[in-house]
This record gives sequence, C-alpha cells and structure tokens, in this order.
Amino acid sequence: MATQLPGRRRETDREVPKRSAEGTSRTPHRLSTGVPGLDEVLSGGLIPDRAYLLRGGPGSGKTTLGLHFLAAGAVTGEPVLFLTLAEPEAQIRQTAEGQGFDLTGVSFLDLSPGSEYFSESRAYDVFSPSEVEREPTTQRIVETVKELQPRRVFLDAITQLRYLSPDAFEFRKQALSFLRFLVEQNATVLFTSEASEAAPDDDLQFMADGVLHLTAAQEGRNVQVEKFRGSGFRTGRHALRLSQRGMEVFPRLLPPLRTARPDFGMMPSGVPYLDEMLHGGLERSTITIISGPSGVGKTTLGLQFMKEAAGRGERSVVYLFEEAPEVLIERSENVNIPARAMVERGTLSLVAVEPLRFSPDEFASMVRRDVEERGTRIVMIDSVGGYRLSLQGEDLVVALHALGKYLSSHQVSLVLINEIENVTGDFRPTDAGISYLADNILFLRFLEINGELRKAIGVLKKRLGDFEKAMRQIEISRYGLKVGPPLTGLRGLLKGTPEWSQSPESTGADGGASWDPLRMPRS
Repeated sequence: MATQLPGRRRETDREVPKRSAEGTSRTPHRLSTGVPGLDEVLSGGLIPDRAYLLRGGPGSGKTTLGLHFLAAGAVTGEPVLFLTLAEPEAQIRQTAEGQGFDLTGVSFLDLSPGSEYFSESRAYDVFSPSEVEREPTTQRIVETVKELQPRRVFLDAITQLRYLSPDAFEFRKQALSFLRFLVEQNATVLFTSEASEAAPDDDLQFMADGVLHLTAAQEGRNVQVEKFRGSGFRTGRHALRLSQRGMEVFPRLLPPLRTARPDFGMMPSGVPYLDEMLHGGLERSTITIISGPSGVGKTTLGLQFMKEAAGRGERSVVYLFEEAPEVLIERSENVNIPARAMVERGTLSLVAVEPLRFSPDEFASMVRRDVEERGTRIVMIDSVGGYRLSLQGEDLVVALHALGKYLSSHQVSLVLINEIENVTGDFRPTDAGISYLADNILFLRFLEINGELRKAIGVLKKRLGDFEKAMRQIEISRYGLKVGPPLTGLRGLLKGTPEWSQSPESTGADGGASWDPLRMPRS
C-alpha cells in the first residue's frame, strides 16, 4: 500500500484548512512577503497558517520571491525552512548571495537528486521508482518539520512529487495531505509549481488558499494575484523588477474611492497679463494641459508656475521623458527662471525618465514617493508623447486618469506637456485624445506675420472658473515670459496665419511697410 504523509484525516480531497495561529477563522495579523510593494497588493501580506501557490515559467522570479519570504521571517527570529526538490542547496545559496540575501537563520532540506543517482545507474526491475523513492523522502520531510517546527516553509517545487506518484489521483491526495501536514504544524507555506501542457497545475490551484502568478514577457515582468481566500487584494497585473537587490513590485495605481475635498486655492503664474487671462491663475489639485507645437515654449510656461510656487516655499517635480536635466536647467537660466537655484534649495526636482526602461507602474511609484515622502505640490510630465512610450501599448487615457485622480486626492496639481505636430493649420488642442481629462487647457500657437514667426497664447478650458476668451501674444526672452494685451481685430489666429478683420486705415494704422500689428507694449 502506498505510504501517505502524516496529517491526512481521511481519503477525501478536502481543501487545506483555513485557520489562524489561535485555531480560529480570524486572522489577527499578516505575514510580510518581504518583497517591497507586494504586501500592498495583498492588502497587508499573507494570512498566516495557509498555503499559497506561486506559479510562473522559468526565470520568472519564483525562487527569488521565496527567498524574500524566508529572509523576512528569519529577520524576526522565526524558524524558516527552504525545502528544495529540484535545485541543490549550494546553487541556491550562490544565487542568493549574488542578490544580496542574508540566509542566516534559514534552514535547508535538500531533496534534489545528486550526481550519484546518474553515476550509480539505478534501475528498478521489480518495483516502480515511486514505491522505492517515496517513503525515504516522506520520512526525511516529516522528521525535519517536526524537529524544526518552521513558521515559514518555501517548497520548490511541489510538482516534483508528481513523479513519486503512480497516477494523477494519487499525486493529488499526496500533495493535499502534504500541505495539510505543514499547515497543521502552524507553518505558512509558499510552494511553487512547474506546469507544462503535458502536466498542468490546475489541481494545485484548487488546493491553495492563494495563487500568485509571475510572468516574464518581452514587454516586461509582472505579478498577478489570481486567488486569495478570506481577503481582498489589488486586482490586475502589477509590474515587478528583478535586480541585484532581489525583487520589487510596483502596485498598479488606482484612484482612491473616497477622498477629502481637494484644495482649489489659486496658483498664480506671476506674469500679470497671463494671470489676467486666467482670472487669477490655475486652481490647485487640477489637471492642466499645455499644448502646442515643438519650440513654442510649453515647458517654459509650465516652469513659470513652478517658479512662482518656489517663491511660496512649495516643491515641484518635472519628469523629463525627452530632455536631459542639465539642458533644461541651462534653457531655464537663459529665460530668467532660476532652475538651478530652485534645485539646490529643494523646491524643484528634475527627474530624467527613459520611457523604454520604466513601466507605467514603476513610474507611478516614483510619483507616489515624491508626493507622499517629499511633499510635492506640482507634478509636470514632459511630455505626454514620451510617457506614452512607457505604456508599451497600454491605454494612455486610463493611465493618465488614474494618475490625475490620485494626485488630485493628495492636493497635488498635474501639468501635462502635450506636443502637437502642426505648426500652423487646423487647430487641435491635443493629438492624444486626452483633452477631456483636463480641468484647464492652455494652448500656444505660432503666428506668421510679415514673414516672421510670432507666438500667441490662449485658454481653451477652465473647469473651475471663468477665463478670458481672447488670445494674446507671448514672448520668451532673457527677461522671462511676457504676455501682451488681447489680440482683437484679428481673425485666423488658430490657423496660425492671422488677418485683420478690418483694414489698417480703419484702425488708425498708417499701413506702411514697417507697420507691426502685434508689436508688444514696452514693460
């Protein structure tokens, strides 16, 4: 008769019992996985005294997550056990050392086949391998667990037991009995599977109290919680990164369900005519799109609001997807925006972001740290086009919606720099279909006057207040931003080739060759 692991009460396929350390259905606390960000996805961590399946293909990070799980317990003095059925202990320790894990306090039970198995050329002529190998393996596991009494067990991989069972039914009973035995010893179990088309792990998913699925694809790595009994969790796929420091998870950003009423106080720009156009400035906790073609001054306009905020002692951050921070600092200094001094004082942070190296979840985590740890009040993304590259095919509107709502709930203003392709011609506020997200839309246009390029600014939308409907000329020089009076009497401004709606004679102009209809007033 086949030997069964201890702890099985009867020959039925019952699920692993759900108990707490006190033996009741209540769970007084959570166990940390040790992976930064993953506990947040799991609503605080793993429920103790349960068994969790860790799925994923080769190289997806299963062993790394298991090492985090055990190391987190060892730090607090818990007895922990790494039970390996495939990879030898020496190789696991070498890998862990390369990732900076301290395995002090982590016990190992190495049941992986050694080289002597091949060199001795074992053959079973009378009995099957499962009948010969299973009983010694079972005995070693039972003895080690009872002696160590581990509070955390990482089993890699439980599917190796499949080869010690004569059929699928017997494997299911063996695996279920094994997990029940560990849980009844007050251990929280994290076990992996090596699934394939020929041997899927669907049966293990039914046994487990929770299922975490790791994937590694060309577009990036992620983790998804597919099952978590007795607890809520953050749904969807969450980006993860493997490095020399181990694993880090970046939870997908979700807007809070309930928030306090945002602070809609006014943020002036410090440019008199511009604040006059905006009837005082931009409201806090709003989303502003600054739109226009390349080189028209969008980033400079956004920095002008940050310059004014720095004077009030408020901190801002610019995420640069296309430009190096030193280049932006040099450009800003040339137009009377003291970006270098602002950075040195800590009122401005310039963060270069390579879009092809960061997932949207990683970027959202960067923004969260700036807001929650450094008290940032204005966030500017320069530009929407660069940010879209980091999405790698995901929905731009969904990502910006979540980011904008999160920032608004934390009383933070978001400025989006949006570049449009047309220098002149038919007017479009954005090329990305994101205008509905904005509370405010400021647009900049090039104007062609007498063979010379000029610039104009207008306000298309201001959800929380009134604004001036006329456009004005804007200049950017070494003295800073300068906005002129309303451009009245002109038509075709949005197309970039304005014409006078009245003749120069009727307006009092002399009509000479030197006549400049858009001459800026002197300061």
